[in-house]
Amino acid sequence: MGTWDIGPFDNDTAADFAGDLDEAALEEREPMICSVLKRAADVTDFLETPDAERAVAAAALVVAQHPDGQSACSNYGPSEPLPEFPADLRTLAVEALDRVVAESSEVAELWDDVVDGRKWRQDITRLRDVLDPPVPPQEEALFGI
Repeated sequence: MGTWDIGPFDNDTAADFAGDLDEAALEEREPMICSVLKRAADVTDFLETPDAERAVAAAALVVAQHPDGQSACSNYGPSEPLPEFPADLRTLAVEALDRVVAESSEVAELWDDVVDGRKWRQDITRLRDVLDPPVPPQEEALFGI
């Protein structure tokens, strides 16, 4: 089936990752998410689609635990409970999301070629902004940013 919508778990790779999380022991779930985010964030050349899709799903789970985040619930997301993630996982999720939308990302190239590509990018930006909110323009002027 591949990809059927723009949501973090609306593709086969992310849905499979959610299934892997559900099958893993509770104490293995955070390291799995961390590993997926590191794999995407640490890529120095071209980020392949499967790694990017897993990273978006993992970042959505991190966002779901943020006080300003929204649930990552989806029919295809994990159904088993997740441990409380450490705050430093947020920074890693931001780095991974930045790589997902970078010029050297296969999934970004693919989304740029379809009608819903703009919506997909907005969804990634929404996830990122929860973890690393942009500075409002009035504060930029006030602090000379």
